[in-house]
Amino acid sequence: MRFAGKIALVTGASRGIGRAVAERFAAEGATVVVNYRRNQEAAEETVAAIARAGGQAAAIAADLASGEAIAAMFAEIRRRFGALDFLVANAAATAFRPLLESKDYNLELTYAITVTGFFRCVNEAARLMEGRSGSVVAVSGIDSIRYMAGHGVLGSAKAAMEMMLRYFAVELAPRGVRVNGVNPGFIDTDSARMYAASGGKTWDERVATEWLAQVPAGRIGKAEEVAEVIAFLCSPQASYIYGQTILVDGGRSLV
Repeated sequence: MRFAGKIALVTGASRGIGRAVAERFAAEGATVVVNYRRNQEAAEETVAAIARAGGQAAAIAADLASGEAIAAMFAEIRRRFGALDFLVANAAATAFRPLLESKDYNLELTYAITVTGFFRCVNEAARLMEGRSGSVVAVSGIDSIRYMAGHGVLGSAKAAMEMMLRYFAVELAPRGVRVNGVNPGFIDTDSARMYAASGGKTWDERVATEWLAQVPAGRIGKAEEVAEVIAFLCSPQASYIYGQTILVDGGRSLV
């Protein structure tokens, strides 16, 4: 129960890595704010799953492409809980297209959520973490450092976010707030399955014919494994880690 009495906000927490993080933090004793953009049913199911396991959570909707929506979400967190200890910036959205087929609005939405939204969330979170030992973890992706077909927009946005978190790590350190990131490789999530199907193959075909050969670990990762690393980065055991992005990729980046 490392996080007993703590308040955690996980963006994009209705499914995939975000949901795994929300469930992990709740299992460790934190009260979790489950952020979602549109899928209220999935967000409420995440909250219900946490409650069934004996944890505490609440769902709050906010489109992270909107500064007003972000401000409203943090105002609601302040009203309900009075403070914040952890921010896990997991939300992302993009269109998997080659750069030459991408449109302005593809870039605008992807960067609005991944870069500008991250910037706004950290600024708001820092105020709620005043006087507390806070921690921020940004969820990046292997496409920020390795080519993946159709990931040019998202990969470049994630790379910008990784650079920004390093600056935040230095600037927020005097306030007692640590900022780090995780960079997952091939993880079994809804988003990964959607991307796998975009090339006309099934998930099993994509994994068997392309992805497994690129992963020294010999398997696709689980969302819970990424959540484990995020929980570590927010824990006292990681108190001397600042501005690092930890690869959770089964060795994918080595090949």
